[in-house]
Amino acid sequence: MRYRIAFLSILIMLMLSHNAIANKADFLTLEDAIAAAIKQDPWLTGSQYREDALLASSVSASSLPDPVVSIGLANLPTDGFAFDQEPMTQLKAGVSQMFPRGDSLDIKRKQLEELAKQHPIMRKDRVAKTTLAVSVKWLEIFRAQQTISLIEQDRALFEQLGDVAQASYSSAVGKVRQQDIVRAQLELTRLDDRLTKLHSQKEQALAELLEWLSDDTTWTSNQMRYKQMVSLPAATPSIKPLYADAEQALNSRDTQRLAHVLVSHPYVLAIEQKIRASKTGIELAKQQYKPQWGVNASYAYRADDQLDRSRADFISVGVSFDVPVFTSNKQDQDVSAAISQTEAIKTEKRLAIRSLLSQLQSAYASHLRLLQRETLYQTDILVQMSEQAEASLTAYTNDDGDFAEVVRARIADLNARIDALNIEIDLLKSRSQLNYFFSDGQDVTHRIGEN
Repeated sequence: MRYRIAFLSILIMLMLSHNAIANKADFLTLEDAIAAAIKQDPWLTGSQYREDALLASSVSASSLPDPVVSIGLANLPTDGFAFDQEPMTQLKAGVSQMFPRGDSLDIKRKQLEELAKQHPIMRKDRVAKTTLAVSVKWLEIFRAQQTISLIEQDRALFEQLGDVAQASYSSAVGKVRQQDIVRAQLELTRLDDRLTKLHSQKEQALAELLEWLSDDTTWTSNQMRYKQMVSLPAATPSIKPLYADAEQALNSRDTQRLAHVLVSHPYVLAIEQKIRASKTGIELAKQQYKPQWGVNASYAYRADDQLDRSRADFISVGVSFDVPVFTSNKQDQDVSAAISQTEAIKTEKRLAIRSLLSQLQSAYASHLRLLQRETLYQTDILVQMSEQAEASLTAYTNDDGDFAEVVRARIADLNARIDALNIEIDLLKSRSQLNYFFSDGQDVTHRIGEN
């Protein structure tokens, strides 16, 4: 009996220390991870460079083509190669300038500016996607860390349980059998196996998170630093939902209202900006129906004749232009291609909205089921599992229970707490996913805090 009393005392101490705060360290919070990933994302830097390139190209595209200067010697006689021998011999210098068709310069500049405006919107979408991806990776590490903590706490309990059983069996006190001792050792071994798998999962998730956190210029040093020092806080992060205003539409499955909301999503807005640039391309194609003009001027110098009589110099001025007459195989087809391209991008926008709407409804349905499961676990299952474990232990300490039943009850209680943890993490992941559909890609880190 004294062994059972000692065991019960140890169990109480372990249960009181269940919520002990982890050792203080430099924790990598979810907010810090997202901020670091956004700050070090090379895609955002590349997007800025591409925007700058398009803006620079728009300035270049609005400029006239360079004038063409020509210098030549005309009508030089071949029988003596004397510059003053024949009156038609001339030293000519000319310049010509071509002018693009219609308003094609301004339209081309406008098109490139429209394409450049797409990049700030795309960067907002990238920030939202980065927030989601990093949140998922961070939460997977947090899940593994917290599960390891739960198992390690119960492992100490099972060690004490095995020691008590061994002591009872050695002293022939109670109804402990040898198979009970073997069962206790087996459960310890199985817990060790679960811990090994969890450590592997944590390391894999950490390696995947390093893809977002490491700067490629110092990849090796950052990778080693994170592997050696990364530690997540014990407190569960709080992620503010961005879809509160749309919950009524989500619950009523008001697809029309939800589609109206998704039209303002950065991913859709980027496609809309692409449509605007494509429409400008139609205007540019229509300029091909207009003629292309050019002007030229030249000055021809003639030397005095062999008798020193002066010869007049020549000035020439001209205008050139093409005549777009046969348009069926060129201009008409170019305009048709531009229109078709615009319509194709419009279908891309409709497909994007439809895809986002489907993903949103699916994610919200899963979120609701997780909320139901969380309520069920918090109000019923965890309470019942804990009562069952305590009841089996009480019966065992009073010589009225079976050792195997104590082990089964403790394992079931541990599994229930791990399931509750998984539901909690899955809820945070689903909230992050839902936030993506309602995110504008700005000021995302302030929505994340610690409980």
